Amino acid sequence: MTVMTPAPVDQQEDEEMLVPQSDLTDNHQPMEVVAQPETANTVENQPVEDPPSSRFTWKIENFSRLNAKKHYSEVFIVGGYKWRILLFPKGNNVDHLSMYLDVADSASLPYGWSRYAQFSLAVVNQIHNKYSIRKDTQHQFNARESDWGFTSFMPLGELYDPCRGYLVNDTLIVEAEVVVRRIVDYWTYDSKKETGYVGLKNQGATCYMNSLLQTLYHIPYFRKAVYHMPTTENDMPSGSIPLALQSLFYKLQYSDSSVATKELTKSFGWDTHDSFMQHDVQELNRVLCEKLEDKMKGTVVEGTIQQLFEGHHMNYIECINVDYKSTRKESFYDLQLDVKGCHDVYASFDKYVEVERLEGDNKYHAEQYGLQDAKKGVLFIDFPPVLQLQLKRFEYDFMRDTMVKINDRYEFPLQLDLDRDGGKYLSPDADRRVRNLYTLHSVLVHSGGVHGGHYYAFIRPTLSDQWYKFDDERVTKEDMKRALEEQYGGEEELPQTNPGFNNTPFKFTKYSNAYMLVYIRESDKDKIICNVDEKDIAEHLRERLKKEQEEKEHKKKEKAEAHLYTIIKVARDDDLAEQIGKDIYFDLVDHDKVRSFRIQKQITFNVFKEEIAKEFGIPVQFQRFWLWAKRQNHTYRPNRPLTPSEETQSVGTLREVSNKVHNAELKLFLEVELGLDLRPIAPPDKTKEDILLFFKHYDPEKEELRFVGRMFVKSTGKPIEILSKLNKMAGYAPDEEINLYEEIKFEPSVMCEPID
Repeated sequence: MTVMTPAPVDQQEDEEMLVPQSDLTDNHQPMEVVAQPETANTVENQPVEDPPSSRFTWKIENFSRLNAKKHYSEVFIVGGYKWRILLFPKGNNVDHLSMYLDVADSASLPYGWSRYAQFSLAVVNQIHNKYSIRKDTQHQFNARESDWGFTSFMPLGELYDPCRGYLVNDTLIVEAEVVVRRIVDYWTYDSKKETGYVGLKNQGATCYMNSLLQTLYHIPYFRKAVYHMPTTENDMPSGSIPLALQSLFYKLQYSDSSVATKELTKSFGWDTHDSFMQHDVQELNRVLCEKLEDKMKGTVVEGTIQQLFEGHHMNYIECINVDYKSTRKESFYDLQLDVKGCHDVYASFDKYVEVERLEGDNKYHAEQYGLQDAKKGVLFIDFPPVLQLQLKRFEYDFMRDTMVKINDRYEFPLQLDLDRDGGKYLSPDADRRVRNLYTLHSVLVHSGGVHGGHYYAFIRPTLSDQWYKFDDERVTKEDMKRALEEQYGGEEELPQTNPGFNNTPFKFTKYSNAYMLVYIRESDKDKIICNVDEKDIAEHLRERLKKEQEEKEHKKKEKAEAHLYTIIKVARDDDLAEQIGKDIYFDLVDHDKVRSFRIQKQITFNVFKEEIAKEFGIPVQFQRFWLWAKRQNHTYRPNRPLTPSEETQSVGTLREVSNKVHNAELKLFLEVELGLDLRPIAPPDKTKEDILLFFKHYDPEKEELRFVGRMFVKSTGKPIEILSKLNKMAGYAPDEEINLYEEIKFEPSVMCEPID
C-alpha cells in the first residue's frame, strides 16, 4: 500500500513514498471527497457531473545544463485553480529525480484555503512510449502542504542514460494529469440525509467485509430471511451469528449514522487482523453463508441460502470413438471467472465451458474400453436467482515467483444473458423454460495493488438507474458510468491540452477495478427485491436494539454534558473487604468498581454528603471523607481528611484541588466508625501525630489474603504496642505470634518488607 505522509526534504524516501517537498506536518482536519455537489433532496436519477480535469505537457530543453536546485513549469489551470510542476533536476537531497505538483498561487490565497486533486506525473520515454514512467496519487492541498509528489520519482542514473530514451537531445518531456474534486467536510457529511442509507465503520482490519455485507444487506429477500431466523432475548450477539447479523441489518435499516461490525466478526471468530489477512472475500462469503445455512436448518427459513445462491454444473468426460460418457453434478454458490486473456464476462463464460481434448499421452482411461480419446468440459444445469461472480484479479506469477494483480480491462454488462447463442453454456439436462437473463445489482471494487488497497462497493438497491457508492462510513450517489465503465480496469487515455506538440496518447493503468459482481435474475427480481419492514423483525430484537439506542443516546448526552459534572468515586471498608484477595492484592481498592456519583460541579460538598446519607444510611455528622494521593513509590492511599472549610466548597472546586490530572473524577475514602451496637458514631478526633493504617491478613495454609480492618496509631508508637489489637482483628488469641510486613512499593516490582 502506498504511504502518503509529510516528510522533511532532506530525508531519503523509498521510490513509492509520496511527500511534500517542504518540511511540514500533517495537522489538517479529515475531509471527505465526493464527485459532485449533493443536496438533501436530490432526485434519485440526478446526473453526476464529471469533475474538471486536464493534461499538461512540459518540454524542458538543455536539461543537463540546469543549475538551479528547483525548476518550475509555467502555470496551467484546472478546475479554476492555478497549478505548476516543481522539479528538482539533481534530486531533492536524494539520487533520484524529485517531482511535485504545486499550487502556483498559494502565497496569495485567502486564509484557510483547501483543495483536493487526484493527479499523475510522468516522464515520457521518447523512444518507446510504453516505457514512460508514470506515478499517480491524490492529496488535499492547503497552506501548510501546497505541494505534493514524489521525492524519489526515478533514479538519476536511468534519467541521464542516453540509451534509455528519457533524455533525448538534452530535452526532457514531463506530463501531468490533474483531476480536481469537490471537498465535503468529513464531520458534516450526512450519508442518511444525502442518500437514505448509512455506511459501516472501518474498524481497522475489516478490509473487504464492509462491501460484502452491504451487498448482502441490499438483497432484501436475504435480509428478510436473516430477520426470521429464531433468536432469543437471552442470546448475546458476540456469540450468535444470527443475532449479530440481525442486529447489524436492523441498524443499517433504521440507524441515522454508520454501524459497527465488531459483534459480527466476534460471532464467527474473525475478530483479529490476521483473520482477514489470511482469507479473501470469497472465503468470507462462503464462511458466512455456510454458517447461516447451518443455523437455518429446522427453522422456517431453512434452505434460503441454497434458494438464493446455489446453482449446479455438470463436469463431463465423453469419449470420441466409443459410446462412453462420465458425468458428475456439482453445486456452486459463486463462480470464479478468469480475467486474464478475457475481455468481458461472456469471454470468461466461453472459457469456463471450453472443451479440453484428452488425447495422445493424455488419453482418458474409460471403464472396459481402456485408454480413449475424449472431450472434457463443464456445462451448467441451472443458475441461481442471485449469481455471484468472483473475478480472478489476483493470481500467482510463476516467472516472478509472486502474487500479482491483473489490472487488465474487463467489461461486464448491465444485463447478462446466459441463454445466448442457443444456450451454449447449458447442459442437455437444463430446464430451457427458465430464462437466464440477469441484471447487475452490485459491483465490488478493489483499489490498489496486490499487497494492499481499499475496498468499496457500487450498489443499486432497487435495481433503478440510481447507483450508490458504499465506502465504509460514507454513502454517496453515483451514476452508471462510475459504477460500470470506470471499474473495468485497463488503461485510460487522457486528452491532450496542447495536441500540436506530442501526438502520442498518454495512457495510465487504472488500479481501481471490479473484483466481484452480483447479478439478479430478471424473472426473480420482484421476489428478491421485496419489502422488508418492522413486522419482519422479532419483538425481542426490536426491544433490545431500542434499548441499545436509548443507552447510546444517554451516553452521548452524558458526554456532551460532562463538563458540567464531576464524577465522585467513594470507597468504603466494604469495598476493601470485597476486593482485597479477589481483585486486589497490593494496595487497597480498584476505584472503577466502587460506587460512583455524577454530581453537578456547582453543588457544595455538604449537599453531596446528604446524598451519601440517603444512599448508605450514614448520618452526615458521622461521615468523614479522605482524599486519595498517589505517592512516589506508586502506592495509592487515603492521604488526609477533608477540612470543614473544604466541605463548604463546590465539588468542582474540590476536584481541581485534589486532582492535578485533568479529568472529571474526585476519588474519596469514606471513614465510618461503628459503636458496640454496630451503628455509626462520630469519628474520633485526629491529631497531627495520628496515622491511619490499613491491615490485611495472609493465611499461608489456605493461601488466602483478606482485609481485616484499619486503626489510628501514633507516629511515635511502636508496632509491638498494637499486636494484641491486630490478633483480635485477625481472630487470633491476644498473645498469638504473628509476622508483620509493610507494603513498600508496586513498581517496577512488588516489594513487601518484614517489620522487626
